[in-house]
Amino acid sequence: MNLDPAAAAVGIGLVACGDIDSTNAEALRRARAGEHGPLWVTARSQSAGRGRRGRAWVSPSGNLYASLLLSDPSPAAVAPQLSFVAALALHDAAVAVASGIASGFRLKWPNDMLCNGAKVAGILIEGEGTRPLAIAIGIGVNCMHHPEMTDYPATDLAASGVQAAPDAVFRALSGAMVERLQQWDRGAGFASIRADWLARASGIGGDIRVRLAERELTGRFESLDPSGRLILGLPGGGVEAIAAGDVVPLHQIAGASAPRQGPSVGSDRGRNS
Repeated sequence: MNLDPAAAAVGIGLVACGDIDSTNAEALRRARAGEHGPLWVTARSQSAGRGRRGRAWVSPSGNLYASLLLSDPSPAAVAPQLSFVAALALHDAAVAVASGIASGFRLKWPNDMLCNGAKVAGILIEGEGTRPLAIAIGIGVNCMHHPEMTDYPATDLAASGVQAAPDAVFRALSGAMVERLQQWDRGAGFASIRADWLARASGIGGDIRVRLAERELTGRFESLDPSGRLILGLPGGGVEAIAAGDVVPLHQIAGASAPRQGPSVGSDRGRNS
């Protein structure tokens, strides 16, 4: 793995691992040992990758598994905005390495990137401590492999006609992340991040089902509020702001012949980590 020159120029480090449990876990272990970053941790494969809500994350060699460790990136209250920052950097990188299918890349709230409607990459943000706050931004990209049985259709770049090695995707991602973090400016620039995310979003104006921890809601995906919460227009009128949940388009539910289950590969991260 190699950093983009823009990332190396601002002092971002890189640890390229072989087979490890999880790049997020390794990044946070290093933080506990005194590493402040910024530092990328990459892996050839993962034995204990995980996605949102503890989902298993199958991580075979051939895909990208990478985590960026940041120390005190912002006030803790706005640190969750990093998922939008990372999503934009991921989209920038995908467009750079797969320009021929650039129009097919869209961002799915809260943490996935789609390629022609199927998951191709995902993000998992994890943090520890308060002084300083350590954040691991885990990103997984399906370069060569994707799961066949998941709760949301998945794909990979190769299946979409793009031959992009993990190293090429990572190089583009590391450079794009520098620019998007500068734009975000520790939260001061979130309004522009939000606007850019909405311009690349999937499903705005469509009918969706949102799965929360203890209930499900259906309605129309109206927008994001100023803090990044999904604004759901309710069937009976009114709206609800949702901070976290799993979103599925209603047309996809209606068209599914049967529920599909299984671990994720490089794209709900949730990705890795």
